[in-house]
Amino acid sequence: MKLSKEEVEHVAKLARLAVSEEEKEAISRQLSEILTYIGKLNELDTSKVQPTSHVLDLSNVLRDDAIWESLPTIDVLANAPDRVYDFFRVPKIIEERE
Repeated sequence: MKLSKEEVEHVAKLARLAVSEEEKEAISRQLSEILTYIGKLNELDTSKVQPTSHVLDLSNVLRDDAIWESLPTIDVLANAPDRVYDFFRVPKIIEERE
């Protein structure tokens, strides 16, 4: 599949890339070769291949939910650099709009 210079310019614009004329020619040639190679996949008979989301048979390994006691508040706040009552005090990060 041959990519035109205009198609390369369009892709570069979408990717917000500044591409010189020399680079456009090189990129066009390289992408055309890649698309031609990928196009060979269309020649394969995949009618007996089941669709998959992953090539390996994977499954999630999840732990059982378990309930246990939380840390005491005094222990959690013991190393806090700044606190108010039973809460962490953090710097304000929201700026006012004008």
